[in-house]
Order: sequence, then structure tokens, then C-alpha cells
Amino acid sequence: MGEEKEVKRVIGLMSGTSCDSIDAGLCEVYPDLSVKLVKGINHPYPEHISAKIFSAFRDELSIKDLCQLNFAVGQCFADAAKILIEEFGRPDFISSHGQTVYHYPYDTKLDNISLKSTLQIGESSVIAEETGCMVISNFREKDIACGGQGAPLVCFADEKWFKNALVQNIGGISNVTVISDECETFGFDTGCGNIMIDYCVQKFFGQKFDKDGEIASRGKICESWLDCLLQDEYYYLNPPKTTGREYFSNQYIENILRTAPEDKADIIATLTALTARTIAQAYERFISFRYDTVIIGGGGAYNKTMMKFLRGYLPKYVQLKTHEDYGISNNFKEVMAFVLLGYCNYYNIPNNLPSCTGAQKRTVLGKVTY
Repeated sequence: MGEEKEVKRVIGLMSGTSCDSIDAGLCEVYPDLSVKLVKGINHPYPEHISAKIFSAFRDELSIKDLCQLNFAVGQCFADAAKILIEEFGRPDFISSHGQTVYHYPYDTKLDNISLKSTLQIGESSVIAEETGCMVISNFREKDIACGGQGAPLVCFADEKWFKNALVQNIGGISNVTVISDECETFGFDTGCGNIMIDYCVQKFFGQKFDKDGEIASRGKICESWLDCLLQDEYYYLNPPKTTGREYFSNQYIENILRTAPEDKADIIATLTALTARTIAQAYERFISFRYDTVIIGGGGAYNKTMMKFLRGYLPKYVQLKTHEDYGISNNFKEVMAFVLLGYCNYYNIPNNLPSCTGAQKRTVLGKVTY
């Protein structure tokens, strides 16, 4: 694997915190580490598999259930890959992030042994057997073993693809990569993205998400409730830091709803404002120099109300762009990033950024399944 780098055709597979579908993309990766998306698809989970994953998020699964789900999700990932293989033939390999079901970035101890850990399911052996392809997977574990938080990992790709910008992903969780001539690249999770909005839209309106921010646009921001939500200690922690469903859990959401405004559209508007405001506040608190461009990706880029709020919270001189302005799909950017991480693993190139994850050293992330 130490040979001279070549162009590789790679299928990337991932499912994020929102768990709305498996994102699969066939990409071409070039020796300069640029990535071109040939085709991307959103492959829905079967209904009962999706329900089981959400049960895992709620800590309602037995060990037996989780064991079975790991292989079942692997089959779902393989099925997504096979759709692309049918159309384009076998890739050189598959790069699979898997489905995170638990992420514990805290260095608590048991018998003086660290419990910092992460768990992605979607068994790579199943994907390899079903597709006949080598699979590179499980990227987060090695970073944690090196003292990092195992996230955010997409910063590595951001640094290769962008210059002098803040690259903001708004998925289930929001995370930013800060790329500047002024400092070493760093990144962190700014806080909640769409998790709480999606939960409340489902609870109150029976929809999976707030398409285009339409519900939020009908509501008013409840400033007193927003101020209360902004007091959460996570927003004040210094980077490197990472968060997830384990923190912004269903119980967390139900707790904050006790003091929510009565009008349901106002709840969605305020939670949408919370995401936008915590992003802007994170920049104020943790970025000490002037920045001129913010590039938005993820599902939040399509939420017109969130983008409007963010525009209002950021300084007027800042240009707000999306990944599409740079020829990178908002929808498949993270797939492209994990394809790049897989390519680097293939050629034994260190693919973490300690300034983003807190790891003690550069290392090669990912495990190989033949």
C-alpha cells in the first residue's frame, strides 16, 4: 500500500445523527486529494430497522438486539452500495463510516482505565461479502485511542478543499472547521443542528423534518425561552469538543419543552434560532480573528428560515455561501469526506487533525476488511 498514488473509484457510505437514510456516493479520488462525486443516492432504511436504530439512540436495546442490528445495518449499507455497483461496476474499494449509535468523548475512568469510546454499527464484513469489495471502515476509534475525541473528522477534508473560510456543517449536530492563514486548522461541534427541530416537528406536526424551514417561518422566536436554552454549559466549553444524541437526548428535549411557548410553530422557530445563534456565538467566543466567508453544508443549508436567522446573527460583512458554490454537494459532502479518509488509509497517509479532535498525534484512521 506504499505505492505511488493513483486515481481511485470509491463508494462512500454513511448515515448521520439524523438517521434519515444511508447516504451512498460513488466518487473519484485524485492524488492531490481532491474528490469528484460521480453519483450520490439517499437509500432509505427499512422501516423496522430505522425504528431499531432509534431504539438504540434511546438506550432501549438489549445486547442481543444491538448485536443483530450491527449485521442488519451492514446489510442495508451493502444494499445501498449495490445500487451504485449495478450502475457503475465495482469500485476499487468501499469507505464506510457506519451508523453511530453511541459516542462517549469523556475521559472518565473505571479502575483507572479510560472509558472514552465510540460505537459505529454496520458490520464491514457483511458489506465486503455482499459486494465483493474491500471495505475501509471504523474511522473514529483510532483517534480516540490516540487521546482524541474521535470527532470532528471531516475537518481533514475541509482543510484540503477550502481556503480561508469557516466551513459549517448543519446536520443533526452542527460542527465548524476553521481554516485560516492566521492559525492551524481547528474545528469543533458548535452544538445542536437539526436533532431538536426534527424531534419537535415529528411530535407536533407529524412530519420528519421542517422542509425549507416552512413551519419555523410561520412562528415567532420566543426570546425568553431562547435565552434560557442558550445557558446550556456545552456552549461555553472550550474546543476541542464534540457532542451528539447522547447529550441532546429525547429526555433533554422533553425537559426543555416544559418551559416552551404554547404555540407549536413558535417552538420550531425558536429551536431553529437556537441552532443559528449558537453557531454565531461559537464564532464570537472561539475565533479571535476576522473571517469573511462562512460556507454552509448539510441539511440546514436547505432550511431557508435557519439561513435567514444565521444571516441576521452574523456580521454584515461576512459572505454566507453553501458547498454548492464550490462544486461540492451539500447533501453528499460528508460521504465525499469519508471517501477521502478511506483513500488516505489505503495509502497509509495520516488522516486525522489533532488540532480538531484533541488527539496526541497524527495517525492513520480506519480498519480494513478484505
